[in-house]
Amino acid sequence: MMTWNRSLTLATPFTLSFILITVFSFGQAAQAQESKISWPQFRGPDANPVSKQQDLPDEWSKSKNIEWSTSLDGRGWSSPIVVGDKVFVTSAVIDGESKPPQVGTDYSNDYVRELSQQGLSQEEIKQKVMERDFELPDQVTLKYFLVCLDLNTGKEQWKKQFFQGNPPGGRHRKNSFASETPTTDGKHVFVYIGNLGLFAFDLDGNKKWNTILDAKPVYMEFGTGSSPVVCNGNVIVVNDNEEESFIAAYHPETGKEVWKTKRSVGPNYPSAMPKSGWATPFIWKNELRTEIVTVQPGSAVSYDVDGNELWRLKGCTPAPAASSFAYNGQLYLNGGKGSPIFAIQPGAKGELTLKKTSTSSDQADASSANSDDEDSSEPKSKSSEEKQLDAVQPDNQEKESLITWQRPRAGTYIPTPVIYDGGVYVIQDNGILQRLDAETGNQSYKERLKDKGADFTTSPWAYNGKVFFHSEQGDTYVVEAGEEFKLVRVNQLGEFSMASPAIVGNRLLLRTQNAIYCIRNL
Repeated sequence: MMTWNRSLTLATPFTLSFILITVFSFGQAAQAQESKISWPQFRGPDANPVSKQQDLPDEWSKSKNIEWSTSLDGRGWSSPIVVGDKVFVTSAVIDGESKPPQVGTDYSNDYVRELSQQGLSQEEIKQKVMERDFELPDQVTLKYFLVCLDLNTGKEQWKKQFFQGNPPGGRHRKNSFASETPTTDGKHVFVYIGNLGLFAFDLDGNKKWNTILDAKPVYMEFGTGSSPVVCNGNVIVVNDNEEESFIAAYHPETGKEVWKTKRSVGPNYPSAMPKSGWATPFIWKNELRTEIVTVQPGSAVSYDVDGNELWRLKGCTPAPAASSFAYNGQLYLNGGKGSPIFAIQPGAKGELTLKKTSTSSDQADASSANSDDEDSSEPKSKSSEEKQLDAVQPDNQEKESLITWQRPRAGTYIPTPVIYDGGVYVIQDNGILQRLDAETGNQSYKERLKDKGADFTTSPWAYNGKVFFHSEQGDTYVVEAGEEFKLVRVNQLGEFSMASPAIVGNRLLLRTQNAIYCIRNL
């Protein structure tokens, strides 16, 4: 069902002389194609969702500043993307009952402890956890859809089914069967489902091709989540799994494999730790080259546009989900929950190393992080396996100097930080927010947005001097940008949410469990 409050259509006539059309037609066609891509991928064109648009809304509710809302069948944590006046989003519809989504990132740990206290065996615990929290391939039948909505009205333009049957892999109820955000080159919409394959549609909904990819086992059937990106004209996917991890490029017109590179966690990676990952790659176009930056269990690896490894860095989480991005020519690498955030300059090659000592401010911030988070889900001490992941060998000063700064334990589990007006805003899944200086990594403040009842999966975004943090409970916490913490307001929609939004002109597109809302100053 779609509800509509108001729409605004702008028509801008534009004419050119015959001579200009003749001389510049090809270049202008390319520019027009590029300019109509408003929000091409997960977290937007720069993978850092910030807008300079002055008329974007910072206050809304179900009865205020909602231009339109459109219900969506099924479930999906994928974000909307936008080309011109078309909004694209994916969804998976399960035949029959589906296990409800889970709030928070405890997953099944509390339930395991509860069952252990009852004296159940490991096999009995596993069975009960699987029954309560997982949907396995032989238990569900589903249909996958790509849906196109009109940006101005929210009306459904077309809806295409691209798969029906048992899913090739399972999912934890925290995940969805459609968590990967599509991407576009302006002519096609590319849909990637990690254990299913890659699909291409034109903007009118005509299926152009699909490339079937072998299903690989994901750690404990948690499901998939790494979104595709476009680089050098090709579609790039990363698949980190328990059997045969890889990164690959596919031709946009045919779906044929252009190159494929095997990924390895390395010989010193603990065998008992997971090898699966959920982080979306980042295309870093810096002053020296274009890189495909990825985070896999235990380390970060960057590739050139042909899939050749450029550099790698140890010290990342064994369960990567959040992404990395760039700001002012520098890479901000998210090592994941319990691991650092790194600021890295262009030009790295080989194995990067961490500095053996921390600054006094690093040590002070790390101490305060442990002292004021008594109920934080962050670990207070590291296991021997985690210490092994962090171990690095000293190397030459040149490689060390490429790491401008590193902030211990600042990495995030699922929400990716955002950089706005020189500040790195880092929200943990439990609602602890800290602001870091983008140039130095120094901490400006560290605050909890709400004592209880606020869990965060959606990545934050920023505009008009404010930073926005949207909780799973459907509340958006609006914080004034700057070195001092100031909560401006809380906008309430009251619907479970996990998807990150899209910002298009003066519109904010926010997906909840059951609908997409177009939010605009009305």
